[in-house]
Amino acid sequence: MLGDFEAAESAIAADRVEPRGLLRLNVPLAFGTRQIAPLLAGFAALYPGVSIELGLNDRLVDLIEEGWDLAIRIGTLKDSTLVARRLAPCRMMICAAPSYLAAHGTPRTTADLAEHNCLGYTLAAAGPSRWRMGAKAAVDVTVNGNLRANNGDALLAAALAGQGLIYQPTFIVGDELRAGRLVAVRLDVPPSDLLAVHAVYLPDRTPSAKVRAFIDYLAAAFAPEPPWDRDLA
Repeated sequence: MLGDFEAAESAIAADRVEPRGLLRLNVPLAFGTRQIAPLLAGFAALYPGVSIELGLNDRLVDLIEEGWDLAIRIGTLKDSTLVARRLAPCRMMICAAPSYLAAHGTPRTTADLAEHNCLGYTLAAAGPSRWRMGAKAAVDVTVNGNLRANNGDALLAAALAGQGLIYQPTFIVGDELRAGRLVAVRLDVPPSDLLAVHAVYLPDRTPSAKVRAFIDYLAAAFAPEPPWDRDLA
C-alpha cells in the first residue's frame, strides 16, 4: 500500500516537471527515417528543453548496457523486463510492381508463391525466408527468391524495379501503394495482424518527464489511425 502511494506521489510530481535534457532514442532504421524523423521538429517546438539523440538500426539494443532512454520496437514483443506501451498497429502487405505482375501473373494463394520470386527480409538468418501470415494465428509460409536483404528500403527499391514480390509493413510501402507504383496482392491467407509498434523503456517506477512526453507525443501523432495506413484499403 505504501509503495503504491509513493508511486502515485512520484507520478504527480513528474507531471509538474518540465521535460528537459537529452533523450536517447533508438528506432529501427526504416521506421525511424520515414515515420519518426519527420515528427521531431514538432516535438522540439513543444519541448524546447529536450534534445534528442536518434540511433537508427535494426539491431535489438540493450537499453541498460548502451544507455538508451527509450526504444521503438516493431513486431511481437518477446518476454522482457522492459515496460511497453502500444503505439500503433503494424500492418503487413504483399505487393509488387505492376510490371512484375504483368510479366509473371498475380498469385492468388499461398501455394502460388512457390512460382514467384519472393524477396526476403533477413537479419542474418540462414535458410529460406518465411513470411508469417494469418489473422489471429500465425501461418509461416516458406518462400524463395533471388534477393534477401536486412533492410526494408532495399527490398522496396528492388520491388519497384520489378524484381519480385515483397512482404513489408505499410509504413514502408504505403506511399508506393497509394501512388500506384506498387500493387497489393491478396491471397487466401490474409497478412498477419499480430504485429504492432511499441515504445519500450526501463522499468523505473516513474519514467522521466522527457520519456513520458515523447511517448505521449507519438501516441497522439499515430491516433486514431497511423498516417502510413490512411487511405489504404
